[in-house]
Amino acid sequence: MTKVVFLKSSDGIYYGFHETGHSGYDDAGKDIVCSAISAMTMLIINTVEVALASNVEYTIDEKTTDIKVIMRGALPKYEPDQKKNYAISSLLLGYFYQLNDMTEDYYDYIEVDELVSDI
Repeated sequence: MTKVVFLKSSDGIYYGFHETGHSGYDDAGKDIVCSAISAMTMLIINTVEVALASNVEYTIDEKTTDIKVIMRGALPKYEPDQKKNYAISSLLLGYFYQLNDMTEDYYDYIEVDELVSDI
């Protein structure tokens, strides 16, 4: 099972996530759950880094599928541009909702949670 824990500040702003585990839906190369999660993860990282020109701190361990992503630009104390704050946190919120939608059909393969944690 893949577990995704979204990080949000005490005032409710999403600023990162931590993904762990293999979904186990199918063999490597045929696992549509894993593929969907991987594609969405990289879309979020690339959009924030390139389109929004905001720093993304991330680590990806290919062997354990342990992925940690922090986007400080979502938080006003790290990024003064309110439009960037809103854009980054909105992307993360959209990802949170998309993964929750996926759990309706793939509840044995993906778990989504959130953790209130200030950085």
